Amino acid sequence: MAKPSSSASAGPLFPHRAHRIPEDTVFYAVYPDLPAALPPSESLSVLRSLHLHLVSLLSPLCRDYIWQHEPFALSIPSSLDGPCPLCRSPPIPHLHGKLRFGDALDDEWLVAALLFAASSAVPSITARAWDSDGDFLLIEAAFALPRWLEPDTAANRVFIHGGQLHIVPKRVFPDTPSLEAALAAVRSEEVDTRASDKVQAAILRKISGYPDKAMANMQRVRVRVPLPVAQVLKEEPFLISLAVEGFYDRDVDTMKHAARMERFLRGSDGDIEMVRVSVRMSRAMYAQLVQQKFQAPMGYPMPSREEGPAAFMEAELGMKIACGFEMMYQERRQAGEEGKGSTWEAFKQSLESSGCFTGLLPGSKEYQRIMDSALEYYKNSSLYSRTREVLNAPVRRIDEILSMSYSVDGFKGIELPPNDDDSWMYDGEEELNTAIMERQKEMEDYEAERKQRKQQNSTGKASSSLPDDFNLKDITETMQSFVQKLSSFEGAEVPENRNSKSVELDADQFVKAMESVLGEVSCEGAGSDEELEGHTSSSDMEFDDSEYEGDLAEELEDNNSEEGFMQLYSDALNEELNATILKKSFIRAHQQSNNITEEPSNATTSNAANDMNEELTPVDVDVNLVKSLLDSFSSQQGLPGPTSNLLGLMGVKVPPDTKKP
Repeated sequence: MAKPSSSASAGPLFPHRAHRIPEDTVFYAVYPDLPAALPPSESLSVLRSLHLHLVSLLSPLCRDYIWQHEPFALSIPSSLDGPCPLCRSPPIPHLHGKLRFGDALDDEWLVAALLFAASSAVPSITARAWDSDGDFLLIEAAFALPRWLEPDTAANRVFIHGGQLHIVPKRVFPDTPSLEAALAAVRSEEVDTRASDKVQAAILRKISGYPDKAMANMQRVRVRVPLPVAQVLKEEPFLISLAVEGFYDRDVDTMKHAARMERFLRGSDGDIEMVRVSVRMSRAMYAQLVQQKFQAPMGYPMPSREEGPAAFMEAELGMKIACGFEMMYQERRQAGEEGKGSTWEAFKQSLESSGCFTGLLPGSKEYQRIMDSALEYYKNSSLYSRTREVLNAPVRRIDEILSMSYSVDGFKGIELPPNDDDSWMYDGEEELNTAIMERQKEMEDYEAERKQRKQQNSTGKASSSLPDDFNLKDITETMQSFVQKLSSFEGAEVPENRNSKSVELDADQFVKAMESVLGEVSCEGAGSDEELEGHTSSSDMEFDDSEYEGDLAEELEDNNSEEGFMQLYSDALNEELNATILKKSFIRAHQQSNNITEEPSNATTSNAANDMNEELTPVDVDVNLVKSLLDSFSSQQGLPGPTSNLLGLMGVKVPPDTKKP
């Protein structure tokens, strides 16, 4: 556990990269239950006491854990006069912190486990945690969440209280609640904000076993390093994370420091001796060192490959760690002297966004004048001193360690523990498959429950839960009005108001439009056989041309030309569809009204009659239309989609499916 610090925490390690806001960062805040009228001085006193209590409570849980980039820490905001610059909390008493976890996802989930443990041990506090992707706790329990809970509606609703996850329901706050109101709801006994058992189980499966699960992902390895590096690791083993970060994030500028190795390889009396030590680091750090190819700087003592692969591996890993220490040390020392940490980059970006450098070329005289003035103003601010303190902290600690007396004798005669097995880095297929199967099972369970709910809703009982002002007939009337309206080359026009003027069908124009697609159909039948044969050949329908031409002419003469064409077209279409199973997917009129139970003795007769009735009974177009639209709307799961967009344009608002969680 890190010591108490100010709210201005360190940003990215290297100041010239500080403009890259890390996306792999978790933020967290802890809110004590304090009276609203408590004076600021007393609130500060309570925060200090709570801070010390939580440090003493959580420190034993992660004392031996090596974090990827920075340790878990809680700090008191420097001011409560406005929104918190770190966690964006309103001016209410709280503790906060942030942690960059990088490639080590265990860091993020260990933070979550610590917050759950803290809220369980201190019931009067409420915590929340989020990362660059949002509420990562909800992502883990995605298959168990209520349907209304989406990224846009989750703001100020997800909290950790009493060792459990709490979600402020939408029925309490239809709109996004303020943080103060949401905290009051979570603490209230009258409002049930506890998440469902399925959500709790999903979160518990993820955080159970921490911190032991995180400790199991530590890697111990033997390395051969310069004596100063060995002494620093002996006194401060947690600085290995900064060394690995310095090596992994190296660039051309920082590699110049590694080429000289002035601090950790060059001594006042000549070259420095090499020693063998055992180093603990996370598996992510170990993979970052092993899988990066890096040529040793000129003059760095490396053994020959004839000494064996084990000795060369120890020396190569030690060389990468030593170069990482050198690059980290020199970069932080230089940045500390200038005081240009992440706060300076943020300050400079605010000037650029405000238009201070508009129309100026970088490096020009006017540009440099404004930059010098901004730098002078920055150096007179409190951020400058705090940034220097944060950047210089590791440098001062290393200088303090190396100023003490030490020698090679302190590392002789020590039996080093063996290297941990690193086969996980090459044959993790089984572990990956296990994780995939667990996710697959969650998806299958979710789909099974979803289908079951859909079947229950299809019984017809779901309509009873619809609001009184919603009428399913509106869907059919509006859709019919839309379909019957003839479109032009400009596209289809949505009816402005389904309750205003009805749409009239111009039969002549409709027939002309159909003829433009199917070819001209005349009463004399001239040319109709070729046109119709061309359009029906794709469905493998074979007719006798002369017989068909005669039938066509006869039918069109017996009826009006328009009615005859439509009847003929409908019969041909029905004959083609009868050969498929498509007709079985439609609901017919007798299925809606004649659900009569037959006697067993009349089963055969009834089935035959039903088959005949099915041929003669027309399809209930309205019922099929409504069913298809509602099924499509339900499959959207509350998200935007074609059905909701189309009905919305027509003025039909379908209520949410309350049968689904």
